[in-house]
Amino acid sequence: MKDLKKTSVFISLILRHKPEAIGISLDEHGWAGVEELIRGINAAGGYSIDMETLEEIVKTDNKQRYSFNEDKTLIRANQGHSINVDVELKECEPPEQLFHGTGEKFAASIRKEGLVPKSRLYVHLSKDKDTAEKVGACHGKPHIFFVHSGKMYRKGYKFYLSENGVWLTKNVPPEFLGER
Repeated sequence: MKDLKKTSVFISLILRHKPEAIGISLDEHGWAGVEELIRGINAAGGYSIDMETLEEIVKTDNKQRYSFNEDKTLIRANQGHSINVDVELKECEPPEQLFHGTGEKFAASIRKEGLVPKSRLYVHLSKDKDTAEKVGACHGKPHIFFVHSGKMYRKGYKFYLSENGVWLTKNVPPEFLGER
């Protein structure tokens, strides 16, 4: 299972940030050919993958990072891209409150600037505090912000819900943030 996790992280790097690292390209919606992905990963060395392994990774990834198309000839990351792709997100009305988990070391900057996507296309928000806590722990001591997403939406900010349940928006100004 540990090898699957490492392979999944590598696939995430390829499908979200650096497809050229294994000599593939993504279409405008972030899709890559499954055969090309498998061939590229195997040629890159360090990982050995086949269709069965790829299906297992997609099925068991705890963050549900990936989706296949209907006939499993294409695959893409559901969100988190730093490269400009349109993963065909549908605009949705968010719940009144969403959460953002980060490291405590980033809290002062966020209070001042708000939430910005940095190298990603969108700010990632969680529907519950527990998920935000887990995300924040990946960045050191966790710090949780709550987002007045309903108020933002009513003021014209757009929100999207990814395939794996992550809420996305372009930015969150400081006046829409709170802390507990």
